[in-house]
Amino acid sequence: MSIKHPIISVTGSSGAGTTSVRQTFENIFRREHVRPAFVQGDAFHRYDRCGMEKAMREAAKRGNPNFSHFGLEANLIEELETLFRTYSESGKGLVRNYVHDDAEERALGTPIGSFTPWTEIEPDTDVLMYEGLHGAIVTGDFDVARHADLKIGVVPVINLEWIQKIQRDRTERGYTTEDVTQSILRRMPDYVQYICPQFTQTDINFQRIPTVDTSNPFIARWIPTPDESMVIIRFKEPRGIDFAYLLSMIHDSFMSRANSIVIPGSKLDLAMQLILTPLILQLVERRRRVI
Repeated sequence: MSIKHPIISVTGSSGAGTTSVRQTFENIFRREHVRPAFVQGDAFHRYDRCGMEKAMREAAKRGNPNFSHFGLEANLIEELETLFRTYSESGKGLVRNYVHDDAEERALGTPIGSFTPWTEIEPDTDVLMYEGLHGAIVTGDFDVARHADLKIGVVPVINLEWIQKIQRDRTERGYTTEDVTQSILRRMPDYVQYICPQFTQTDINFQRIPTVDTSNPFIARWIPTPDESMVIIRFKEPRGIDFAYLLSMIHDSFMSRANSIVIPGSKLDLAMQLILTPLILQLVERRRRVI
């Protein structure tokens, strides 16, 4: 953790909705004149698309059919922790991008499914924001979580997460439902071992719960809309959170526990603006007072 060079880490699995959270952060940064350094977790995968397919085949031959991006072996966790530590100390660090689609290929000049070269983070940023799978990972060898000043978990209930992943991978990446189903099954052991424990490290969790039937996510035709959902917001440390203010500002919300508030799904962006803006400003003001 660092006063001069704070880090915000948004953690969630593929299809969880971390990209929507990033968009909310972008709006806050733009409105409050905060200059961020964005880091995508995919950039710290160990393999490009072709390399990952080869690594999975080789792992299966060795008796491991569950090799996945959720696990440690498929990621550069040491390099990620080094980035967090280096940025917190000096505001510097090495980053790259993973190219997902045609738009990114055109913008970055690198083929889809591959990485751009490593480059230094732009100087004089106010905050580093990470969005990806392992922003709060803690293992026997690594402790990425300890370097982050604000850790956010994005955690839809599992059936909803699957629906979102299936719909995204089918429409944006051309996969079949069977392909995505096999991917979900392959990743499950690593999800349990490496993804779930991170949500005990996060400071705030946003968990979306559908209010419509999602009992068989593999045949769902539509992703439940925000109006068909509720969101549970859990604070690891509720002291200092003005729940009365949040309840007054977010209609139809209520407290479910002493550290949790439940809101309509359509009010998620408003809730994030109300909750995260003062936390971001606190980090930035602390930084600006000491530089």
